[in-house]
Amino acid sequence: MKEKISNSILIKNKRATFDYELLDTFTAGIVLTGTEIKSIRLGKASLVDTFCFFNNGELWVKNLYIAEYFYGTYNNHAARRDRKLLLTRKELHKLEDQSHNNGFTIIPTRLFINDKGLAKVVVAVAKGKKEYDKRDAIRERDDKRDMARAFKK
Repeated sequence: MKEKISNSILIKNKRATFDYELLDTFTAGIVLTGTEIKSIRLGKASLVDTFCFFNNGELWVKNLYIAEYFYGTYNNHAARRDRKLLLTRKELHKLEDQSHNNGFTIIPTRLFINDKGLAKVVVAVAKGKKEYDKRDAIRERDDKRDMARAFKK
């Protein structure tokens, strides 16, 4: 009997929701080497300062940090190399059309291991927030926290 793989690995881009307004999300596979998937399973990855771009009709993620695997000798990978994302052709065309609009970008928001043990990246079409939008988000978060405290008392 096959043992079910634990999918407790969830790496988030916490700045994404603060800096951007997320409009549309897609779940994509990611092309990795052997030592990269081992590092992700250990939770040694970061989505800080990552973004996606198109090259020859393919979607790539840039600046995705995956730490070198401790036991990987000369077979280890480069920590911040460009990695290809796997989406259907229809999804790629939709993403490319949306990203060509002025002010829109594609950013990865989550990296996780699915039930089959494969690494997946959730990418979102996003529009950058202005400074006053960020202040409003902080104010709303503080108000919700204050209301929750008042409700507990």
